[in-house]
Amino acid sequence: MIRAKQELLSALGDALAELAPEHRVPAVFESPKQAAHGDLACTAAMQLAKPLRSNPRAVAQSLIDALQRREAVARWVEAMEIAGPGFINLRLKAAAKQAVVADVLADGDTFGRKPANGRHLMVEFVSANPTGPLHVGHGRQGALGDSICHLFETQGWDVTREFYYNDAGVQIATLAASTQARIKGLKPGDAGWPESAYNGDYIADIAADFLAKKTVKADDREFTASGDPEDADGIRQFAVAYLRHEQDLDLQAFGVTFDNYFLESGLYTSGRVEATVKKLVEAGKTFEQEGALWLRTTDYGDDKDRVMRKSDGSYTYFVPDVAYHINKWERGFTKVINCQGTDHYGTIARVRAGLQAAGLGIPEGYPDYVLNTMVRVMKGGEEVKISKRTGGYVTLRDLIDWTSRDAVRFFLISRKADTEFTFDVDVAVKKNDENPVYYVQYAHARICSVLQQFVEQQRGELASLAQADLSLLVAPSEGALMLKLAEYPEMLEAAARDLAPHDVAFYLRDLAGAFHTYYNAERFLVDDAALARARLALLQATAQVLRNGLALLGVSAPDKM
Repeated sequence: MIRAKQELLSALGDALAELAPEHRVPAVFESPKQAAHGDLACTAAMQLAKPLRSNPRAVAQSLIDALQRREAVARWVEAMEIAGPGFINLRLKAAAKQAVVADVLADGDTFGRKPANGRHLMVEFVSANPTGPLHVGHGRQGALGDSICHLFETQGWDVTREFYYNDAGVQIATLAASTQARIKGLKPGDAGWPESAYNGDYIADIAADFLAKKTVKADDREFTASGDPEDADGIRQFAVAYLRHEQDLDLQAFGVTFDNYFLESGLYTSGRVEATVKKLVEAGKTFEQEGALWLRTTDYGDDKDRVMRKSDGSYTYFVPDVAYHINKWERGFTKVINCQGTDHYGTIARVRAGLQAAGLGIPEGYPDYVLNTMVRVMKGGEEVKISKRTGGYVTLRDLIDWTSRDAVRFFLISRKADTEFTFDVDVAVKKNDENPVYYVQYAHARICSVLQQFVEQQRGELASLAQADLSLLVAPSEGALMLKLAEYPEMLEAAARDLAPHDVAFYLRDLAGAFHTYYNAERFLVDDAALARARLALLQATAQVLRNGLALLGVSAPDKM
């Protein structure tokens, strides 16, 4: 099917060039919404009708005539017909669809993957401040970022996963003050409790461990508490290390790993922030007004110029972001994707403006952003807003404990990032087709059960299915399932291009649906040994693609359920 479609696309391009050499129309096939309309559809005739000053159906007939002269069409197409205002529907020969089964079985885990392209990509995601446990919004970023990384890896990119720790600024000072107040015996509501303090129980846990002089170890640091309530700097370092460790545990529970952790504080200690400001001043892109230093971001499409350095000498929050992204560029990452919350929308224009103004040849639109909305959590028919541990929000680990890692990963990736999403805990634990992750995983487990029966009944080894006679796969439900398998490589390419990992979740649900339809329509372990082997080969290929797709989302493919 994949080879057939590639050859047919080439044939369509040639036919379009012959029919309308002066009017460029892309050679594209679509999937008909209804199986009865055929296997592939083409809308080019309707696009050409106006420039050719002709009736769309007449153009369609001329295009069909041109296609019929192509060898690939004779090889792979059974029939072509005009529908509606000028659609061309193609019905493929059975062999075109059957070929995908052999392709999947031959490629296995690499089906749909492209060879290495030598290009480097960095994806920055989660990047939570080390001031508390990871919340559900961080989980959504984790699911999005990790899936985007996997998608680009299928397209041949060398991908680096980076976590940016905002370990400098007001929030860290608040964390230290909150912990110190707990160490001194204060609690929320007491006189003397800091007004902006963090009120969650985890602050009390940090304080208790500090007083016990414990040692905490995170990915990049280890710190032993002094136990001294007046050791403000030690309290700050211990609290950050403690929460870094906590977040490490959250990420491990979620199955997300990073290649590099980058500290915001390092931008200051290394002089990168100052160097960035100097670059922008020397480039003539700044001006001073009312004691502040401003960046001319309006030169780059922003709605107004922005303050870089306030009158008190401190920098606004987008300045270290510019320095950080210059660092990414200098490390050789010509493509960068940031997965962040929608609250970061306002910083995009000014960060990109700063990068343009630096005069380093950084292209417009660098970096790319995937912004996600927050997640509402429903449990028992009511919205859950408060976790005692955090004093305000549902943690990622709460959600995993209530359901499962697989459910959380799949659910958080199952909608477009910038759309509102409600995570219904009750649905996520159901064992029926209302639960999308169960629906997909059950398809895989069902296939494994049939394949295991085949082995136990000594009908042959699974490896032998690669030699099955696929020409026997002619049932309508078989054709529909094979067409869906053949869509997988193109789906991966489009999902990576559009930064749309939710497309993978949609595809898997459709593939599982095509399998369940097939399962209900046909028997597999039939008396006709050749037919049984052909059908089992199709099942084996379907299980492989389900596994491949679930792995991209960080979700398991169980053999039994």
